[in-house]
Amino acid sequence: MNAALLEAVRYFTRETEIMDALHVVCGCGWRTEKAWDGRDAGESAVYDLASVTKLFTGLTAMRLREEGALDFSRTVTDYDPRFRNLRDVTVEQLMAFQVQVQTDGRIDAQPDREAALKSLLRAFPVPHPAKRAYSDIPAMILKYVMEKAAGESFFSCVRKCVLEPAGMAETWAKVPEERKKDCLLYAPEYRIENGRRIRRDSPDRGIPHDPKAEMLQGDTEDLCGHAGLFSTAGDMERFCRAVLSGKVVSSGSLAEMAVNRTGKRLEDGTWTQFLGYQCYLHHPDQYFSEIPVYMSPSAFGIGGFTGNHVSIDPGTDRFSIFLGNRVRNRLTVILPKSGEACTACGLRADGVGRILWEDGSLHASSVNYVHQKDEHLHNVIASLFDE
Repeated sequence: MNAALLEAVRYFTRETEIMDALHVVCGCGWRTEKAWDGRDAGESAVYDLASVTKLFTGLTAMRLREEGALDFSRTVTDYDPRFRNLRDVTVEQLMAFQVQVQTDGRIDAQPDREAALKSLLRAFPVPHPAKRAYSDIPAMILKYVMEKAAGESFFSCVRKCVLEPAGMAETWAKVPEERKKDCLLYAPEYRIENGRRIRRDSPDRGIPHDPKAEMLQGDTEDLCGHAGLFSTAGDMERFCRAVLSGKVVSSGSLAEMAVNRTGKRLEDGTWTQFLGYQCYLHHPDQYFSEIPVYMSPSAFGIGGFTGNHVSIDPGTDRFSIFLGNRVRNRLTVILPKSGEACTACGLRADGVGRILWEDGSLHASSVNYVHQKDEHLHNVIASLFDE
């Protein structure tokens, strides 16, 4: 393990206890550096990728387009007529977060999987938000679009388009029984929402933490488009290197992934989110950027709620992988305004600290953990490859 990187990792796992476990892998050209620390972390650990799954969704769609199976200019209903309210919405718009789509009720609040799927199939477009275009729903719909376009399950598409070309044998929608012991446990989780204190005790190892994916996918291979993949650090390194080497999609498709489709400056001087095809791009204000400052304009990436982040930069041949568990025994969410609520709850303004729960237990906070990465992790990575 790299000593400097290990010290950075331990800021999260020991100094602040933001993360229950953290595994970092970064690379540039032929060189790779890695470090890990915390409970259940290690080479064999299996992480819930959460929204990092969207990178696989985006790349699979690009690969299907290259193969002539998917036309981005066609509408959703051209491929799947069940989405009758989206007859004027194109695949391109879903890929680029250029249309806001909503369901008539929370998918994870439905009584069973059948009801949840029916709710998704009734999805309808709504006015585009002023600043935040990112949403799970487009990727959830893209799953079914690609299944119809390819004539096979979404996970089969992902396997053929991404996993097999990248040589990824430890990435699954349904984790094999013999590997569930290696899956990190993301429970219990603690939240404060509108003054309510909530403890979430599910899911078990190998079940998606995301409530919508837990409902629709559960312990099956019926992979969702927005979340649901599980992987190891070794496989995620293979993923990044395969993407950079052109084994997954062409260089032209990678360049298209990183075209800004949503970002612009507003009249008040603030910015909207900068999004490409199912990924984040550099934001003009680094505080809001999902992409490390040392990466070029061609970089793209995404984070996952459970404590993950992946950034890939074809321009500098760099990648960074951040696989962690910021959920287990952690306070993960304070709503409505995390900054105000953090200090009101006795935490630092950056979300670091511990909170006393009603049963007398103390729990470290991972609220706003994403804003710790630049100073305490990415600066170290940048210095490693600038040596």
